[in-house]
Amino acid sequence: MKKALLFGATGQDGSFLAELLLSKGYEVHGVIRRSSSFNTARIEHLYQDPSIADRTFVLHYGDLTDGSSLSRLIRTVKPDEIYNLGAMSHVKVSFETPEYTCDANAMGTLRVLEAIRESGLLCKYYQASSSEMFGDSPPKQNEDTPFRPRSPYAVSKVAAYWMVKNYRESYGIFACNGILHNHESSRRGETFVTRKITKAIANIMTGQQDKLLLGNLDAQRDWGYAPEYCDAIYRMMQHDTPDDFVIATGEMHSVREFVELAFSLVDLDWSKYVVIDPRYFRPTEVDALCGDASKAKKLLGWEPKTTFQELVRIMLQHDLRSVGLSL
Repeated sequence: MKKALLFGATGQDGSFLAELLLSKGYEVHGVIRRSSSFNTARIEHLYQDPSIADRTFVLHYGDLTDGSSLSRLIRTVKPDEIYNLGAMSHVKVSFETPEYTCDANAMGTLRVLEAIRESGLLCKYYQASSSEMFGDSPPKQNEDTPFRPRSPYAVSKVAAYWMVKNYRESYGIFACNGILHNHESSRRGETFVTRKITKAIANIMTGQQDKLLLGNLDAQRDWGYAPEYCDAIYRMMQHDTPDDFVIATGEMHSVREFVELAFSLVDLDWSKYVVIDPRYFRPTEVDALCGDASKAKKLLGWEPKTTFQELVRIMLQHDLRSVGLSL
């Protein structure tokens, strides 16, 4: 039985990846940060009581800003594969917490890689890179597109990306970067714009909310379905050689399009509810991100299946059901 150590286990991607690895017979060790409130809602269905013998899903406390906890975990678990999905992942918030963002995202990656090197463990490493690294490089972006980061979050991810390549080339570690474009699901955090929209519609339909505050409606993104992107992550780690891959649908849609489609599914006029709030604009905007995943198709056999329209419907249906409604 293979062992996987999963940072960011409580996040959207972490929960889907944990499910996938368990379905493939892995023993999965998830890393969570200590909190005075419960933060494990996305993985509650996977939880196994510590008293159960031969558990296949185990949770550990740890933090990417604490190098000693990372070294301890790697020495204790002795994983075959390490997936680093942990991060301060909100782009807008990264402008307000730039130091913490770089500590968790860039230095956190370095701490894990150095712990692997010092342990002498022969394990594979996956780094969750981001399309935000491309910044204002024109679409479509592929593995050869220059990085032009436009936020502390993006800068921290660029640093982590190059650290992975450096450790791969310097020490022969099987380390790969997955440069994933935006990927969404019903498990997306409610402060991210797509989920903010679908959650607001459910609240509007039940009278709990009357306005939806948004920022730049003209920003264009390449939106895919998170479970499919986690399948791409797994395929990267099973590839014969470590490499870096862009994962994307190759389709670009604006925030305005997402809003229009979501509201139209419940026969509401979005313009009566959406209010533009300057607080939600970034100091430096990224206007257009759209990926070219040709390399992943050729070498990994990966292609997206869920369309933009289906993705919006999946997310909206989930939030409507949570308030007793349905499409």
